[in-house]
Amino acid sequence: MLIGGLWLWMGLHMEKSEVRMQRRLSGTAVLSALIFAVGLLAGGSAYAQQPLRVFISVDMEGISGIGTPKMVSGSGKDYATGRQLTTADVNTVVDAIFEHGPAEILVNDSHGDMQNVLHTELDERVQYIQGHIKPLGMVEGLDESFDAVILLGHHARAGTEGGFIAHTGSGSVKGLWLNGVEVGEAGLNAYYAGALGVPVILAQGDSTFAEQISQLFDVHTVVTKYAIGSSVARLVHPEVARARLRTTTLEALADLSSATPIPVQVPMTVRMRFASTTRADILQAIPGMRRIDGWTVEYTADTMVDAYKMVRLMYKYISW
Repeated sequence: MLIGGLWLWMGLHMEKSEVRMQRRLSGTAVLSALIFAVGLLAGGSAYAQQPLRVFISVDMEGISGIGTPKMVSGSGKDYATGRQLTTADVNTVVDAIFEHGPAEILVNDSHGDMQNVLHTELDERVQYIQGHIKPLGMVEGLDESFDAVILLGHHARAGTEGGFIAHTGSGSVKGLWLNGVEVGEAGLNAYYAGALGVPVILAQGDSTFAEQISQLFDVHTVVTKYAIGSSVARLVHPEVARARLRTTTLEALADLSSATPIPVQVPMTVRMRFASTTRADILQAIPGMRRIDGWTVEYTADTMVDAYKMVRLMYKYISW
């Protein structure tokens, strides 16, 4: 009798404990669900605020306020002023990007010896690539993780009438074609970005450059000058040009969801025409290089990365 009562008491006590435990578990489950829901909301907000990754390639001829070749040459009397103007344009774009929202920005110096930007005066929120001995030159550092490319200070391709200091790579190049389409440096860079699935959203330079690049693909442009011959320009005042640059950067970022990378088909056939037949002679040492005529060679690359590296090799590193 006593033992039976004890078992009954223990059974009732255990049943009540299980009920309390279930209630605790139920409460814990509700609390966990609430925490999870809040986490989802917070995570969604964090995802919406993921930093925009922007790559900026900085040439110099098309920068605001630059109006003579001496301003873009290390030995030129106004080169120091050119460097200040270049840095100011970069900082204008950087300010606009951060005004738009959180961002991670990589600035790649892309002119001459590629140490033109006054990096100690750059916005401290950016990272900067300096120096010219790099396989990918003007697009060094660009990969698939970026959301957008901005081309600052660019110029028209070699042989363009009415283009301020128009050239492609160097004076040794008289023409460059990618799969039959003639391009300059900006076009080459855009094709590289397109192969990675990254759109070029803004391009800055002289009026002829802006018209030329717009014929290649849809892009926001900022005009900084109007060429008078190949080495003289009628300038938009730098302050006015930078105000336009800021506004256009914000417009380009607002339109980013509709920006489309330039279509790229591989294999990629690169054709280059040179000022000298000697360079074309030497390039015949590269396996797969084809001679088109005295000045022109052609090479087919499996990828756009290989095509870009070959272009850079042919005009920059091959000499005699």
